Amino acid sequence: MDIETVTLDVEKNELLLIDQTKLPYEVEVISIHTKEEIWHALNILQVRGAPAIGVAAAIGIYVVSSRFESRSIIEFKQEFEDVKDYLATSRPTAVNLFWALDKMHKIVKNNADKSVGELKILLKKEAMKIHDDDIEVCRKIGENGLSLVKPGDGLLTHCNAGKLATVKYGTATAPMYIGYEKGYDFKIFADETRPLLQGARLTSYELKESGLDVTLICDNMSASVMRNGWIQAVFVGCDRVAANGDVANKIGTSVVATVAKRYNIPVYVCSPTSTIDVMCKTGDEINIEERKPEEITELWYKERMAPKGVKIYNPAFDITDNDLIAGIVTEYGVLEPPYDEAIKNLFDKIDN
Repeated sequence: MDIETVTLDVEKNELLLIDQTKLPYEVEVISIHTKEEIWHALNILQVRGAPAIGVAAAIGIYVVSSRFESRSIIEFKQEFEDVKDYLATSRPTAVNLFWALDKMHKIVKNNADKSVGELKILLKKEAMKIHDDDIEVCRKIGENGLSLVKPGDGLLTHCNAGKLATVKYGTATAPMYIGYEKGYDFKIFADETRPLLQGARLTSYELKESGLDVTLICDNMSASVMRNGWIQAVFVGCDRVAANGDVANKIGTSVVATVAKRYNIPVYVCSPTSTIDVMCKTGDEINIEERKPEEITELWYKERMAPKGVKIYNPAFDITDNDLIAGIVTEYGVLEPPYDEAIKNLFDKIDN
């Protein structure tokens, strides 16, 4: 787990990714540079997790545009915008994808007086800044999240918001990793996270490989471990936070949050500010990605496990209402309800 999830191969000028579709059976780092390869990697979840998606998009659009043969800024700008629009279709829910592409596009728009060569240098610098900032942001989220728990606590997480969802540390797992460094001796429970099993394949893998105490449970076991008194807090990541504090995260998160509220266990959403969409008023406005039915019926089985012809509904995410969330942990601190006010105040502070 010392390998960065996503980075730039400086020598080859290519995007490097840990292929998460191969985990936990094989750790394979792939090297890609075409727009089709990058779109494919995003779409089939070779790279996934909102922050990692953003970093991959930034580095990806840089490596693609660095190979443009455009001689004029006008030609370069048009080619860049075509690639940006194309990559934006790979994943509709994760706001970091659009955030990163927009930040890279801003470099092109704001430097029309530069040569094509100079513009490519600026794009590389911005992509690596997004990469480096992700590491620093996750570290701060970890420190802020750690202030909410105490040594020996039982923590539950859903899906994978760990190192594999970011460049390093993760978001929801950042307090766990930093707590491990400080000897907090957390007892961590990871939901398997049907149907793609990110909790089983990724979270339990990376926590175990990093030396943390982790127990894997099925999604429908969270109420049992909570009722047993084994869980003192829930940490999850997110793919988008609306302006009112509603959260889009991996399917099943709202179930965990609802059960946690029944047992008076706080649910903390770990979110870089880049994942907060102030233009999205509530969770009702978030476009929820629906994925192939085969992920439920066939993906993990030697033989089909459901009758042919049965209808399948396979949303990738659900909306956790803001009243189920005890706090939103950002790199700037922990936001508390009312979230519309807290989020507005945070962005007013950032803008100033």
